[in-house]
Amino acid sequence: MSSPAPSTSVAPIRVPVFAWLLVAVALGVIYVLLQLSGTAFAEQLHEFTHDGRHALGVPCH
Repeated sequence: MSSPAPSTSVAPIRVPVFAWLLVAVALGVIYVLLQLSGTAFAEQLHEFTHDGRHALGVPCH
């Protein structure tokens, strides 16, 4: 006799509010840095995220 398969229940992931605020602040800081920086830094950041999309298999063009 085989034992019954264990039941798996998926609990929702609760993200604390301060984590969402931290993400919002980080995105704001990145935006400001991109506005104040030269084009070389912005181009490098674009290429980094562009390559990341390709690494994840997300088509972008």
